[in-house]
Amino acid sequence: MVMKLQDKLDAMRDDFENGRFPLVPTSDQLETMQRATQSLIDSGQADDALKAGDTAPEFTLEDADGNTVSSRALLARGPLVATFYRGVWCPYCNYDLQALEEVRSEIEARGASLVAISPQTPANSRKSQRDNKLGFPILSDARASVADDFGLRFALPDDLIEVYQQFGNDLPKINDDPAWVLPMPARYVIGTDGVIAYAEVNPDYTRRPDPTELLPVLDSLRARAQA
Repeated sequence: MVMKLQDKLDAMRDDFENGRFPLVPTSDQLETMQRATQSLIDSGQADDALKAGDTAPEFTLEDADGNTVSSRALLARGPLVATFYRGVWCPYCNYDLQALEEVRSEIEARGASLVAISPQTPANSRKSQRDNKLGFPILSDARASVADDFGLRFALPDDLIEVYQQFGNDLPKINDDPAWVLPMPARYVIGTDGVIAYAEVNPDYTRRPDPTELLPVLDSLRARAQA
C-alpha cells in the first residue's frame, strides 16, 4: 500500500523527536521548535492568508535557471497549482515536493501547471529540483515578497533563530536575505480567471494535505470551463 504524505511526515517527525534522525535535537531545542509552531498557530495568521474565493496576486519570478515565469502566462494556458516551499534544508518540505511530483502527470493531464515558490536562491532551488527529482520548477521569491502578498510570510522568533543556527540552517545565506523570514507552507489552486479555487495554509510545517486532494478541484474547474 502506498503511504500517504502525512503518514510519511508523521513517521519522520517521530524519528526526529526520538533520536532516530541524523540530526538529534536536545529537549530544549525540541521545546523551542514546538513553542514557535504553537505561537504561529495561536497568532491566527493562517486564518488571515488568502483563501478560496479571493483573487490571487499576479507574480513574475525567475526559475532556477534564470528564466522569467509569470502567473499571467501560466493562467493563459490553464489553472495553476502553486505550493509555497520553505527550502532545501527542510525535510518535511522535500517530502511534500516529492509527493507533488508523484501526481504531477495527473495535474498536467487536467490542463494545469504546477510550480513551487520559495525564498531560497536559484542555486538552492536547482539543488532541490535535482535532489527531489522534480519535473516542475521552483521559483525564487526574493525576500518572500510573493508569500507576503498571499499573507504567508512570517518572521522567526529569536529563540528559534538560535536553534536553526545550531542546526546549521543559515537562512540569510540560503535565501540571500538578512531577514529571518519564511512562508507558512501553503498550497493553492488558481483558476484561469485568477480566482483561488482551493487554499490550504498550515502554520504547522509538519502537517500537509495529500496532493490527491488537488485533483477533484481541477476536475471541477475543467467541468465548469467546458459547461
